[in-house]
Amino acid sequence: MADYYSVLGVSRDATPEEIKRAYRKLARELHPDVNPDAGEKFKDVTAAYEVLSDPQKREMFDLGGDPFSQGGGFNSAAGFGFGDIVDAFFGGGGQRGPRPRKRRGQDALIRLQVTLEEAAFGVTREFTVDTAVTCSTCHGEGTSSGAAIINCSMCQGRGEVQSVQKSFLGQVMTSRQCPQCQGFGTLNPHPCAECTGDGRVRTRSNISVTIPPGVEGGTRIQMTGQGEVGPGGGPAGDLYVELIEIPHAIFQRRGDQLHATMSLPMTAAALGSTLELETLDGMAPIHIKPGTQSGATVTLKGSGMPRLRSSGRGDLVVHLDIQTPTAMTSEQEELVRKLAELRGEEKPLAQFHEQSSSLFGKLKDAFTTR
Repeated sequence: MADYYSVLGVSRDATPEEIKRAYRKLARELHPDVNPDAGEKFKDVTAAYEVLSDPQKREMFDLGGDPFSQGGGFNSAAGFGFGDIVDAFFGGGGQRGPRPRKRRGQDALIRLQVTLEEAAFGVTREFTVDTAVTCSTCHGEGTSSGAAIINCSMCQGRGEVQSVQKSFLGQVMTSRQCPQCQGFGTLNPHPCAECTGDGRVRTRSNISVTIPPGVEGGTRIQMTGQGEVGPGGGPAGDLYVELIEIPHAIFQRRGDQLHATMSLPMTAAALGSTLELETLDGMAPIHIKPGTQSGATVTLKGSGMPRLRSSGRGDLVVHLDIQTPTAMTSEQEELVRKLAELRGEEKPLAQFHEQSSSLFGKLKDAFTTR
């Protein structure tokens, strides 16, 4: 018997959510529609998930039993197992009565990339998914035209069979899933040729999703009833669209704020200037005060990201990088020397800043005042 934990790639103390995530990831990679050569691996992964997602089967597997054994996994020479003892004393472990053929479909998760502009202003996107839909031939019934579902002759429609076994406890009556109908209580002698009795078929569908303004990467949009249709034409599960925000070439997002770095000539910083800057809303003026230092910031109010489920927008913070010339003509060098002479800076003195006013001091103050 395979190690189902290793098959799914999870630890033995994995939570149900971790097991579900691991199964979904492997199922997407190994599904026959995606990887036709991985049929056996897909069956192994499905069997592992069937056991580890069921608390009773998982407990039986952890104790060394076979969760798919009809006798409960711990077979003794007398044909009586641990599961029979549990049934005898506690009334059985599991759902009584026939299993419904019509069941809810699984939820699905799709990851969708969006640009910063799409996240800012919202967009309607279309994408294609492979999913299960109701069989149009049998309309979800799973039977051929004119055929009908019949009661199981072995269990008489109960979905389980009873037996009397001898053990060291004496004679014990136990109930087990009917092996003929697999617990459904009914049989489908003439299944639909299109869906082989499942009531659903796989197809490729186009789905449209509306992305609201202000969403962030990692946001999940729930689309009710857009997941897979369940067996027997059961109700569809939900589709979750997880958004992945593509990094922008200029703007860096921090919540509802945008940050950008702009290079500025030394002369413009010294004399002041008004420049045109491209924002998400188009060109906007940015005013540089005379004597602006490198590392200073200019804030454009309301030019950041919209606030999701709220009014207003964040700000755009522009970080200024003052550029010092690296190559000058002789005339330009003469003018700079003249400026240095006029300012008394021909021979500048190197000075250390006091800690409180230095960059490190400001960082220290920022952390200690919180």
